[in-house]
Amino acid sequence: MATGIEMVDSQHKELISLTNELFRACIQGGDELDAVFKETMSRMVDYVRFHFGFEQAMLQRVKYPNYAEHKGEHDKLIKEVLQETKNYNEGKSFVPNKFVRYLKDWIVSHIAYTDKVYAAYIHEQMRKGLVTLKDITG
Repeated sequence: MATGIEMVDSQHKELISLTNELFRACIQGGDELDAVFKETMSRMVDYVRFHFGFEQAMLQRVKYPNYAEHKGEHDKLIKEVLQETKNYNEGKSFVPNKFVRYLKDWIVSHIAYTDKVYAAYIHEQMRKGLVTLKDITG
């Protein structure tokens, strides 16, 4: 699932790691779920915002033609994560296992398809000499 862009791939690994922590908490259930899930969800929200911010700034620097669509996908996930976090914190209807599956599926499919498309664009622009490593890293 690597994009070939080191900073992005490293950030994706962290997103997957956080998702795995959430999944392990769901498997443990009970007190473990409560203790770990809230803390990990908070870290997930912060990290998703950081990663999306980095990715979106990079896409703007390289003048990615599908930037608005890509950002829209990010915005949709952030809205969903924030809503589900609110539901969980307020004791509203929330099924942690279902949410973690949704999160995993979204992350994996987003990386495997959407991020691979922009990565191909960036690599092509680099090959043509139109984008540099500095454009990617900021």
